[in-house]
Amino acid sequence: MAGVPREQWTSKRGFVLAAIGSAVGLGNMWRFSYLAAENGGAAFVFLYLLATLVVGLPVLLAELVLGRGSQKSPIQALAHYGGQRWKPLGLLFVVTGLLILSYYAVIAGWAVRYGLAAITSGFDPDAAAHFAEVASGADAFAFHVVFMALTIFVVVGGVSRGIERTSMVLMPLLFALVVGLALYAATLSGASAGYAYYLAPDFSKLLSLNVLKDATGQAFFSLSLGMGALLTFASYLGRDVNLPRAAGIIAGADIAIAFIAGLVVFPLIFALDLSADVGASTVGALFITLPKAFAEMGGVGRGIGILFFAALIVGALTSAISLLEVVVSSAIDNFGWSRRRAGILLGIAITALGAPSAWNTDILGAVDQIANNILLLGGGLALSIFVGWVMAGPIEEVSAGTSGASWFGSWRNLLRYAVPLFLSFVLIYDAIPSTFETILALF
Repeated sequence: MAGVPREQWTSKRGFVLAAIGSAVGLGNMWRFSYLAAENGGAAFVFLYLLATLVVGLPVLLAELVLGRGSQKSPIQALAHYGGQRWKPLGLLFVVTGLLILSYYAVIAGWAVRYGLAAITSGFDPDAAAHFAEVASGADAFAFHVVFMALTIFVVVGGVSRGIERTSMVLMPLLFALVVGLALYAATLSGASAGYAYYLAPDFSKLLSLNVLKDATGQAFFSLSLGMGALLTFASYLGRDVNLPRAAGIIAGADIAIAFIAGLVVFPLIFALDLSADVGASTVGALFITLPKAFAEMGGVGRGIGILFFAALIVGALTSAISLLEVVVSSAIDNFGWSRRRAGILLGIAITALGAPSAWNTDILGAVDQIANNILLLGGGLALSIFVGWVMAGPIEEVSAGTSGASWFGSWRNLLRYAVPLFLSFVLIYDAIPSTFETILALF
């Protein structure tokens, strides 16, 4: 194991784009849209922004500090600073990333299928029936396999030649696609109703614990926190990188893409008077309402749909790459495996683990609840306690590559007090009970 040299990013820009790619994905364009729709639009957006800045950003910076400081993947990083007894927390990160990728790739497979269908035959006017037909079963599993194969191919290529090169191309493309779609959506005659639904405040929702729980879970899911992805990416960094600046750019890009995606989705839905369809399905909302809109728009809708699903696929791929990298890097560090062996074997294992989600959307939804409401938030809680109370010298590590800042002490205090209290409250009073209700509903 000691003889395997650790890979490095070739540029700071490459790392930042790869980290943004990890954060920006289906969580922004799929999950954010349907959660905003279910939770009253602007109230959810406000709480999501608040959770990202107050809770998400401090934990994001903690992951970067832990990864760069240790130069190791999650399990070994926790052992490096906390000893052997903290290895289970690192293992939790790896298991969480593995579990999320298993169903995330299923949803990404839907996007691939819809994108190909848009090119070859167009969108089915009966979008709900079409989604019910393709969202589960053999075809869903086949596209899940295709997407996982593409993810494995990139990760096996390595940090600089695979992940970094891919991110340098795909992330600018994603930004261009999303911004272009938002500009087009603004020209639609009914766009103002969509903006009103999306942006008008509903102050009663601000006091809803369920909305707060969903907003916090979305912040963690979208930023790829609590699963060791950014920790792993940071382990390939040198100490000359300004981590607070990088964290701010990553969080800012994540928020921007999520917000702009809403400026695409809601104007399209309201312009075609499809607002009643938004809440018809949680997991499938984006794959029912928007394809129906694209079908009703005719040839123009087909072209817009191709661009939209292209953006969805790009975002999904960059995030999936980071999730698989967590597992692969851990196998390299802990077992001395080659990158090729780890990528192929573990990629196949994750593909098999995702089979139940591919065959049953109820299972997919339950796994999403477990991973997002319990594992991500629980991992973030444990990480904040670790960096806040256990890790030696986090302020010295975060200061490397910067000119120093007076607020670094406040950052550690947030990790020590505010973040654990907030996450514990959300976990105990809503996230855990609601997740168990979802699991029981399966039986």
